[in-house]
Amino acid sequence: MKKKQIKDIPSIQTMEAELKRVKHRKRYIRVIQSTLYTLITVAAVAALVATLWMPVLQIHGNSMSPTMNDGNILVSVKGGGYESGDIIAFYYNNKILVKRVIALPGDWVDMDENGNVFVNSTLLDEPYLAEKAYGDCDLEFPYQVPAAKLFVMGDQRSVSVDSRNSGIGCIADDQIVGKIVFRVWPLSDIGAVD
Repeated sequence: MKKKQIKDIPSIQTMEAELKRVKHRKRYIRVIQSTLYTLITVAAVAALVATLWMPVLQIHGNSMSPTMNDGNILVSVKGGGYESGDIIAFYYNNKILVKRVIALPGDWVDMDENGNVFVNSTLLDEPYLAEKAYGDCDLEFPYQVPAAKLFVMGDQRSVSVDSRNSGIGCIADDQIVGKIVFRVWPLSDIGAVD
């Protein structure tokens, strides 16, 4: 008869070390999984917020200078209740344009040859302009803003194509992306947008 070989039985210290290694590995895997789940959830929430409530936009062109310049990155907030002076982003021909609200539905807009803008016969105080200009305008003034629309203009009036041109016209609520509230780039100009 053959003798059965008896395998070496590990010592208690070896077994405790192996148990500790297995527990550590399980804990490490759980931490990695938890971290990944958290990152995926945060990314999904950030994407939803950026898409649904706070779109992030980049400026192309200079129609809003000196307030905003080419390359600025801005955060907008979706919602209603726009007021004269607010800066909004809106869709036009598969592009997003950024302009300043000048007049609200039912307001009368007038403009003289020097670029002075009057809303309801009151001259607008526009400290955000570097210079006034009549610009690209084919409207007959005085002009009444239609119901449920906004009259918008760029801050660099000489080059801005805006509600003064019938090609763009007044902006309807369903075109509006949101109100521009914050600049995130360049870092030197980070902060609220006026």
